[in-house]
Amino acid sequence: MSDFYEKILERNKKWVEDSLALDPNYFQDLAKGQSPPLLWIGCSDSRVPANEIIGAKPGETFVHRNIANMVIHSDMNMLSVLDYAVNVLKVRHVLVCGHYGCGGIKAAMGNDSVGLIDNWIRHIKDVYRFHHIELDAIEDETERFNRFVELNVKEQVYDLAKTSIVQSAWKKGQELSIHGWVYGLNSGYVTDLNVNFSSDKDLSGVYKLKF
Repeated sequence: MSDFYEKILERNKKWVEDSLALDPNYFQDLAKGQSPPLLWIGCSDSRVPANEIIGAKPGETFVHRNIANMVIHSDMNMLSVLDYAVNVLKVRHVLVCGHYGCGGIKAAMGNDSVGLIDNWIRHIKDVYRFHHIELDAIEDETERFNRFVELNVKEQVYDLAKTSIVQSAWKKGQELSIHGWVYGLNSGYVTDLNVNFSSDKDLSGVYKLKF
């Protein structure tokens, strides 16, 4: 076996030992069940670890990750996670978190084929099409890239709000808020994009208007 593989096995042992040193019942308590208050929908990028970014402990964050943190209505994986989080775990917050420097967003800005993922990137390109006037007006490529990341997160929050799962929860009066963030790889800080919706707000802009 490779040195790297041996190292990750050893890291697991050390993590268990360190956790038990702090709390002898740590794993026994975790095994009893979960009731996380948050569902995190983020990018698969290895530099964006959901729990670490917000300082959450195991059991505090339910996580779904895919390339470019997309909320696609035909994605049964995402919908299954969302349904379980909202209707079984009763999370109170759903957070879509993108990040600057996202490879999926960068690929969607170009026309090169990168293989099977082209089919996924097609959805990201749609976001660019929706906002092409604003984006094309930005001359600096880095600024355009960053703005595209932000607009993509906002569109995913809107799409999340329009899912039947979230709509049903709100109609039942269930406490559920959704938010959009962008994470800065070079700073560690998140930016709240102020695209937030909850059951106690006027949602006409989400489910009454046609997008």
